[in-house]
Order: sequence, then structure tokens, then C-alpha cells
Amino acid sequence: MHFYYIAIVKQFNIMNIVILSRNKELYSTQRLLEEAEKRNHLVEVIDPLDCNLIIENEKPTIYYKGKYLNYVDAIIPRIGASVTFYGCAVVRQFEMMNVFSSVSSDAILKSRDKLRSFQYLSKLGIDMPKTVFTNYSKDIDNHIVKVGGPPVVIKLLEGTQGVGVILAETNITAESILETFNGLEARALIQEYIAEAKGADLRVLIVDNRVVGAMKRQGKEGEFRSNLHRGGTCRQYKLSDQEIKIALKAARELKLSICGVDLLQSNRGPLVMEINSTPGLKGIEDASKKNIAQSIITYVERNRR
Repeated sequence: MHFYYIAIVKQFNIMNIVILSRNKELYSTQRLLEEAEKRNHLVEVIDPLDCNLIIENEKPTIYYKGKYLNYVDAIIPRIGASVTFYGCAVVRQFEMMNVFSSVSSDAILKSRDKLRSFQYLSKLGIDMPKTVFTNYSKDIDNHIVKVGGPPVVIKLLEGTQGVGVILAETNITAESILETFNGLEARALIQEYIAEAKGADLRVLIVDNRVVGAMKRQGKEGEFRSNLHRGGTCRQYKLSDQEIKIALKAARELKLSICGVDLLQSNRGPLVMEINSTPGLKGIEDASKKNIAQSIITYVERNRR
């Protein structure tokens, strides 16, 4: 019976897809589930923290709630920043089992390390806001000069979704913030403030080296961060050739097959602000009127092993 079932599944190109997500009710998880089921795939949403990794010679596997996950064809990681370490270990284990992952564990790890990704992208000639990183240095005035003077943006390395991102409008404010972070041994970047962006940025959604959606986000009045969950708004946006080129190059160099590239519009052209390896789908689908979840499932189907 088991072999008959497998034969039927293969005959009709049905895939066993696992979405690695801690919350089945999240919009992005629900949309991926919905689009995969429309194609008649067999889909499970699995919390990566409930997976147990069995590492042994030639037969790596994953044990989850009383069963071995040795039947999976592909996974779609939706790994939150707070569970990056274990979540990526689970993704890597699936990769060792020769299961296709829509985003590789190495690419997720590289993109989550803001400092590492900035260093790597700058070496490749991808423009971004001027940035200074030091080992808890007290020479703060000099660092502020190097990024163009106040105001400056101070970012915690481990911050996500706008948390730990502060605009310091004077040297005294910047010094106070950095001394507080240094006292807590919290690593932070000092970054150039792009005044001409006026609290707005662009989110470019990329799937398989193609732009599948774009939006312009605008922070609420008095807020320089444009995050939608902080009261920002979004609208459909037509990217310029230069914006498309820099977004695709950044994704390609970090080997991210699916990602959201955030750009700032500056007087010297588009600047890469951040790259998100697990981009949310709600804002971009609403603004762009594009079926991003369907594009992701199509990409997974094309790469079935």
C-alpha cells in the first residue's frame, strides 16, 4: 500500500512540502499553505523547534512528534530571527537528507549577520549607507564624522523589524545611546542618515533571480522607520532599472533565492539598507497586487529533486 501511494504521488507530480514556521496562523505561512494545496501538494506546517536531529553516518534524519521526516520532497523555511541558530540547524539537516530548501541554511545565516553581509556586499561594489563598526570604542565623535555627521542611525546588530534602530540627531545623543549599548555589551553599527529618503524605503521581493513584486513604504509622520507594523503605509511602486539591478545583484551575491531587499533612495542612487531572508508576504501582496506565494511554490516545483 505504501509503495502504491508513493507511485501515485510521483505520477501526478504531487510533492510532500514542509513549511518550517513557528506559527501556522501567520499570513505568510497561510498563503504558502493555500497556494501549495491549490496545486494538490501534500503540505505540513512544522515548528522547527519541535524537530529532533539524528546525526549518523550516511543516514541523517529528523524525528518529529513520533515520526521520521524521511518522505519530504522540499521545505520552505520561515525561520524567525530569534530561532536562527536551531532553525538553520534543522534546515541544514534537511539539506543533508537531500531535501530541496527554497532558501539554503548558509544563505539565511549570512543574511542574518548584518555586519558580515555589509562587509561582503561592499567588497562587491554594492552601494549602501556609510557604516562604522567598532569594538566598543569611545571615540564616538570621530566615528560620527566618518558617516557624514549628525544625525546618524544607530542599529543593534541583533535587531529586527525596526527594533534597536535609533535616530540620534546630535553628537551628544549618539554618544549617550552608544555608551548605554557599550555598557550592556550590545554590538551596534553607526550608519549614515539618508535625509532625502524622508522616512521611506523600497521593498523588492525576489524569487529565483526575478523581481516578483515591489512596494514603497512610508513611515508615519515623525517616524524615520517605515516598518508597516509601526504604523507605516505602503503602495505599489515601479522600480527603475538601477533599482532592479542592485536588488538582484545583492540577492545573487548572498545566494538568496527568495528574499526581500530593502533600498533607500538617495541623491547618489539606490542604497541597500537590509536583506531579509524570510520576507513577510502580506504588505507586498497587498501593495503590488501580485501573487507572491504562488511564485514561491512554482519555484519549489521547478527544483524538485
